[in-house]
Order: sequence, then C-alpha cells, then structure tokens
Amino acid sequence: MEVVLEVVLEVEGGYGADSPPAKDTIEEGVTTVAKGLVRCGVTSFYPTLVTSPNASYHSILPRIPKRVPEGAGILGIHAEGPFINPQKKGAHPENCIQTIDKGLETLETTYGSLERLKIITLAPEKVSDPEVIGQLVAKGITVSLGHSAATLSDGERAVQQGATMITHLFNAMLPFHHRDPGLVGLLSSDAVPQGRTVYFGIISDGVHTHPAALRIAYRTHPDGLVLVTDAISALGLQDGIHHIGQLPLEVRRGKAFIAGTETLCGSIAPMDECVRIFQKATNCSIVYAIEAATLHPARCINIEHQKGTLDFDSDADFILLNDELRVLSTWIAGSCVYQCIK
Repeated sequence: MEVVLEVVLEVEGGYGADSPPAKDTIEEGVTTVAKGLVRCGVTSFYPTLVTSPNASYHSILPRIPKRVPEGAGILGIHAEGPFINPQKKGAHPENCIQTIDKGLETLETTYGSLERLKIITLAPEKVSDPEVIGQLVAKGITVSLGHSAATLSDGERAVQQGATMITHLFNAMLPFHHRDPGLVGLLSSDAVPQGRTVYFGIISDGVHTHPAALRIAYRTHPDGLVLVTDAISALGLQDGIHHIGQLPLEVRRGKAFIAGTETLCGSIAPMDECVRIFQKATNCSIVYAIEAATLHPARCINIEHQKGTLDFDSDADFILLNDELRVLSTWIAGSCVYQCIK
C-alpha cells in the first residue's frame, strides 16, 4: 500500500462541468469537479479557464469558490489563454485570442483582476513587453509557456525573464526540429539561469503523448516532469456530445474531439490512470511516478513545504493506493473524503 498526495496543476473541467462554466452554474460546476477529483486521488488542484471573452473572466473569476467541503482543495486559478498563438490554438476559440501589447494593463483589462490567478499560460512570442513576465512572477504568478509557435530563443528569453513551466509538452507547440527544437529544447537548454528548474506538464493519458515521447521527456529532464491531466468536462462521462467552454465536443472510443473533427481537445483520463500509464510506459520506479504527480508540481508552484510531501508541518492531505496504484481512499486535512467500496 502506498501513501501519497496528489497536486494537479491543470484541470479544465470534468464530470459534466465546463471550463469556463456557464455563468449561472459556476459554483455548482467547480463543486462537481472538486468532489469528483477526490475519487481519483487528487487532493488539490487549479481550476483551469480556457480562452474566453473578457466579460466571462470578469464574471467567472470572482465566483470560483476558494474551497469545497468534501472536495479537492482549490489552490488558485490557472488561466490558459487568451494570450496564445492562434496557429496553436487547439480547442481554444480563435475570436477570443489576444496579444499582450500594453504590459500588465492588458492582463488587468482582460481578467479584471489578477488576485485569484496563480498560473498563466501564454505564448512568449505574443508578448511585446519583455518586462511583463517578470512582473507577473513578482506577483506570485507562475508563468507557463504553451499554445505557442515559439522558437527555442523565444522560450529561453521567457525563462530568463522568469517563466518556469511549459504547458502540456509536445502538444500545441512546434514539433521538435534538429535545427530549432522550439519549446521542447528548453528541457536541455544551456541558457536556463543556473539553479532554476524548468518544469513541464505532460499528458500521459495514452492518447495525447506517445509512450516513446514520454520516455524521451523522462530521460532528458526527469527533475522537471509534472504529470497533468488536461481534463475537460467529459472526464468521467460516456461516449457522446458534450461541451468545453463555447465549443461542442464529442467523446469517441475514449478520446475527446472537437465535434465533427479529428482535433483532440483535452483529456478524459483521471490522474490515477495517468500515473499508471506513465509508470508502465517509462518503466520508472513507482516512487518517481508518484512524485511526478505530487512533489514535482508542488515544487513547480513553490508550495512543497505545504503540499506534495508527508513531512512534518505539511498539510495532512494524502491518499492510500493499492499495489496496482489504484485509489483506496483520499484524505484532506486529516479527514477521509473518499473511500473505495468494492
């Protein structure tokens, strides 16, 4: 039996709840997700908002609950967009994509307030003011690079300015090329400031990232690897038509597509399944697979003294797993919030 804690940096929805949720169901939607996540061993997470109109951010951000009784803890909010590259938009609505052209003023106008935001995913080549990234980091916001056509030089400049993460490596970015490896090259760049770790989320759901790609990332930069679900509203749902934000999606054969297309639009695998898939694909130790979903994300967002470990004085959040890494029970603040009954 294993005892671990799981921290998830990127959850776009699940169990029928959209991101962004409908304006009149925000609290209900986040509550549904938080209570559903504990069943797959997640004790803390960042609700993730995909690219949306400014008015949606203004109305949704203040209404996302700070905690959900009997649900996974809410550490803050991850804004994945709208400052991304339309060439790598994935399922994000192109008409809502923006460029940061007036520094922090652009972000404050877009989001209404930066207070609840703890992670922002942006395309570094779409940031015209080189000081913005450092200003966001100074406010305690983790800057992640993604949905981007950035060159390696673009990525290195962003890291030197304070960016510390890559959003779902290999997905929604330029593919690796031997003359310019793009953001993927940050895993082995010699331009990263000394003492700084570049973390990268990776989706090991058996769909988004080939097992060989998982092995390449693991062997190249194991210290920075963070398992993420990229889970959307169809997590936990059956085949059929559902929604992600303003877009209809279709679940077919365990995969989620923009309805009527072959474009993937997020994962529907729970975190415990991602851990199992990753461990099998890489043949890494069970300890490492667990740490990729616990300690590494906590380090990435600088809360490793509070989350991600069972050290003295850390939060009493943990889960019990059987030998097959399946969740037996989930505990938050020392109380059992989920127990598998079979």
